[in-house]
Amino acid sequence: MWNTVKTTLLLGALTGLVVVIGGWLGGTTGLIIAFVFAVAMNMGAWWFSDSIALRMSGAQEVSPAEAPELHRMVAELAQRANLPKPRVAIIDSPVPNAFATGRSPERGVVAATTGIMQMLTYDELAGVMAHELAHIKNRDTLISSVSATIAGIITFVADMAMWSMIFGMFTGGNDEEEGGGLGELFGGILLIILAPIAATIIQLAISRTREYGADAEGARILGNPLPLASALEKLELASQRMVMHVNPSTAHQYIVNPLHGGVAGLFSTHPNTQERISRLRAMAGRTVTA
Repeated sequence: MWNTVKTTLLLGALTGLVVVIGGWLGGTTGLIIAFVFAVAMNMGAWWFSDSIALRMSGAQEVSPAEAPELHRMVAELAQRANLPKPRVAIIDSPVPNAFATGRSPERGVVAATTGIMQMLTYDELAGVMAHELAHIKNRDTLISSVSATIAGIITFVADMAMWSMIFGMFTGGNDEEEGGGLGELFGGILLIILAPIAATIIQLAISRTREYGADAEGARILGNPLPLASALEKLELASQRMVMHVNPSTAHQYIVNPLHGGVAGLFSTHPNTQERISRLRAMAGRTVTA
C-alpha cells in the first residue's frame, strides 16, 4: 500500500514538473504538450521499468547456459523466498555491485557485475542475491525503477529548457519588453538549476530504510545474515577504491552506493553501510528463518 502511494507521488511530481516546464517553454500550448508527454512517459516508466533500468545500467540478460551457477543460485533462493524465478542479467564492470528491477515479482530481474562474481565467495554472493530478491518480494523494485526513469526525465527536461533558452538568446527573442525578457531569462536559469535538484530529492524520497528491510529479509531467505554482512564490507571498501561509471539517476538501485564523495556523498540514497553490517551481525545471535 505504501509503495503504491509513493509511486503515485513520484509520478505526480514528474507530471507537475514537466507541465511547469512546458508552460514556461510554450505557454498554454506547451503546457498541454508537456502534459501529454508526461502521461506517456509515466506509462512507459510503469510498464517498461525493467527494460529501461537494464538499458541505463548496461546490463545484458544471460541464459542458464551462459551463467549456470548464477542461475542455479537465484533459482534456489527464489524457491526459498516463494517467488517466481527472476531473469538474470550481468553488467560488464570490474566494480563489484548488484541490483534488482521489475515492477512486480513476475517481471523481476536481478543483475550482477562481473566484478562482484569474481570478488565474493559463493555464500557472500548468495547473500547479495537474497538481498536483491528481498527487494523484489517487497516490491521496492517498482519504486526504484520508476524513480530512475523520473530522475532521467527531469534531467532531460532541464536540458531541454537550457537549449531553448540558449536558442532564444541567439535568435534575439522579443525585444519589446526588456523586463519580461530578463524575467524569463532569470526563470529559465532557476529552472535549469532546480530541476536536477528536484531529481535528487525524488531519489531521496525513496526511503533509505528499504535497504534495512531488504537486508533483514535477505538474511531470512538465506537463513544466515553473516554472508551478506561480509559481502557488504567488501563491497563498501571496493566502492571507495574503484569508480563505477553509472547514470546518477540509477545509483539508488544498487546494493551499495556506486557514487562517493562530493554532492553524491552528501545526498546519498543509501543508509550507512557500517550500520547495515552491524544490524546484520546483531541478527546472527537470533534464529533466522526463511
